[in-house]
Amino acid sequence: MAKPKLVAFYLSLALGGALCHSSVSAAPEPVSAAVTQSSHPASKPEAAAQPQQEQVSINEATAEQLSAVMNGVGLKKAQAIVSYREQYGPFSAIQQLSEVPGIGNALIERNAARLKL
Repeated sequence: MAKPKLVAFYLSLALGGALCHSSVSAAPEPVSAAVTQSSHPASKPEAAAQPQQEQVSINEATAEQLSAVMNGVGLKKAQAIVSYREQYGPFSAIQQLSEVPGIGNALIERNAARLKL
């Protein structure tokens, strides 16, 4: 007799969890629909944001400026860029950043629009 009660208990938990999950997941749908609907107008400000995208000179910027502008670069990586520049001289190409420890090609590609010599 205990086994059927246990099965009923687990079944009620599963159904309760499913109902709770479906009601919780139902709430974000209108939000995501609103986001989807507003994504078309949002693409215009996004396109407008690209010209406003700040560029930073890898040969002149401070570590703070580099970390503020570059996506995925914190102060430690930015300091590595500045240290490399101080040790080996100015960069002759943006791709040369890959020689800095901790800076990979994916990071350079992600930030290509933000960087200049």
